[in-house]
Amino acid sequence: MKVLVADDERNIRNSIISIFELEKIASFAAENGLSAKRLLENEVFDAAIIDLRMPGMDGLALLEWIQKQGPATPVIIISAYGDVKDAVRAMKLGAEDYLVKPFDAEELIIRLKKILQRRWLKEEYEAGRRVFDKDSEIIDQSVCMKEIKNLVNKVAVTNSTILITGESGTGKEVIARSIHKLSYGADKPFIAINIGAIPENLLESELFGYEKGAFTGAAMRKLGMFELATSGTLLLDEIGDMPLHLQVKLLRVIQENKIQRLGSTQTIPVNARIIAATNRNLKEMVANGLFRQDLFYRLNIIHIHLPPLRERREDIPLLTGYLINKLNKKLDKPLCHIEPDALQALQSYHFPGNIRELENIIERALILYESENITLADLGMEPPQKLRKVVPEGTLKEIEKWAIKKALIRGEGNRTKVAGELGISRKTLQNKIKEYELD
Repeated sequence: MKVLVADDERNIRNSIISIFELEKIASFAAENGLSAKRLLENEVFDAAIIDLRMPGMDGLALLEWIQKQGPATPVIIISAYGDVKDAVRAMKLGAEDYLVKPFDAEELIIRLKKILQRRWLKEEYEAGRRVFDKDSEIIDQSVCMKEIKNLVNKVAVTNSTILITGESGTGKEVIARSIHKLSYGADKPFIAINIGAIPENLLESELFGYEKGAFTGAAMRKLGMFELATSGTLLLDEIGDMPLHLQVKLLRVIQENKIQRLGSTQTIPVNARIIAATNRNLKEMVANGLFRQDLFYRLNIIHIHLPPLRERREDIPLLTGYLINKLNKKLDKPLCHIEPDALQALQSYHFPGNIRELENIIERALILYESENITLADLGMEPPQKLRKVVPEGTLKEIEKWAIKKALIRGEGNRTKVAGELGISRKTLQNKIKEYELD
């Protein structure tokens, strides 16, 4: 918790700061309204304690600036005069509370904590409207997922920007949530926004917010995702779909830790931890001029690549058990298990839709199954032996050549796409094409 204390009387300032130190509350002092305004323009505070009467910019003027142009900061006004009119005016201007000097230290702490609790509940409500709280369990039976889990544990306690890549359905948001839950801001909001799902003309206002009257229909001020995620985590999903003109603004936010609402000339400090995710190849997009190189380097400080499910088949039994338990609760179904041949069919399946497809298959089976356990018929899948018959017999090289040829046909010659499907690098694919004369 970080609180700003603005009072022109040094003894009052020092007294309040001493109280906060005993409560282990970080506090910053300002000797007048203008000094407090400068601090608010450059730092993020959980609350502000502001004296009513100060030389230059008084408490009410500062409060009015905060409400109209400054960062969304709850304010407690303090005064030695106890004038009811001043109290009423302060509350109308948006103050959360009003205290008359001298006040009891314990009362100040109680009121401050109540205000922060109210603010937290409001943030949680706003975040809850946008985010479905999925489980963030990392299933790590495979070696590759154990390495990713170790990396998550290491980077979660830092504030570095993270880029998560991988095919659709591999669990990029699950990893992002796990990082958030292990971070120092775990008790703060986790906000996720799908860049590709929001129309381009609305995306900027969703990210940065807007002031009343900024455009037709802007009837009141709206906080953007960056402000809603204050001290928490902001997941920018499908970052590869962000238009170039907004990439410039995002880069500036990352560099300066400040945003500017639409319709405002003021900058507001933000400190949300940024995690970006995509199923696209950003390096290729940079080379083709579709993604800014400087933004890519800013996002790619820590890179986590999630392998497709077909490359971590040893995780499928554990994932299946986890998803059955999870979906049993969601669907209010009696606890059941899965027959061995059905599990074997799942482990043999290619899963182009990855974990999301696995979850859909299991959910459908749980809705439709009629016996005690989930059977192969409930999955709607072919037995494992039938799945294997589509692969020709022969040497390993002959099978490999056949698989690459089929993948090239399916991918219409797009080598990047084919390499991704086969789980190999583009360079390895090029060498195999040359080796098997498939060009």
